[in-house]
Amino acid sequence: MEGATRDQVLEHKVREETVIVLDFLPHGYPHDTRPSHRKTAIVQAIGTKHFVLLELVPKKDIFLQPLQEAYIGEGKRDQIHHISGKLSIDKLTVTAKNELDFVIKDLVQKNENFFVNFFNTAKPLTTRMHQLELVPGFGKKHMWDVLEKRDEKKFESFKDLRERVKLIPDPEKAIVKRILKELSGDEKHKIFVDM
Repeated sequence: MEGATRDQVLEHKVREETVIVLDFLPHGYPHDTRPSHRKTAIVQAIGTKHFVLLELVPKKDIFLQPLQEAYIGEGKRDQIHHISGKLSIDKLTVTAKNELDFVIKDLVQKNENFFVNFFNTAKPLTTRMHQLELVPGFGKKHMWDVLEKRDEKKFESFKDLRERVKLIPDPEKAIVKRILKELSGDEKHKIFVDM
């Protein structure tokens, strides 16, 4: 966003409205050496729309459970006091890492239309690389098959995609794998995770 004003940059910034709790640490991190009266409870969570990993501080006397949804938008927050910042996947607790795969699968299932629309609208990144090829298991042949079938008629569901494109990898599982790869920070192109 070269040449953009500060307000334009802030306006462009991705914001999550809701998160799913991955782990709740009522006494903060165990490795925090501060005296206990200075520590705050910590929530590790993932955004429901852009899959942003976040560290949050809950309001006083609020206890959250893994897999619980919490509002973090601009309006009145009942459970979350403030957002400390973004987290990298390697900073997640063991509990949070264990919940991550399940939560992403659940979010992909609940937002099936969004991900099916990705297959209906994916575009070339360069003259040699297409967005569809970034999805694990999708090579040139699958890419061409998807493009051909979507030109005939847009895909309506993961089931429709599997039925019309022969020998395609399970699109739902492939998307979950892609999101996990993007969260690990190893991917140059981000198609689902906004970091």
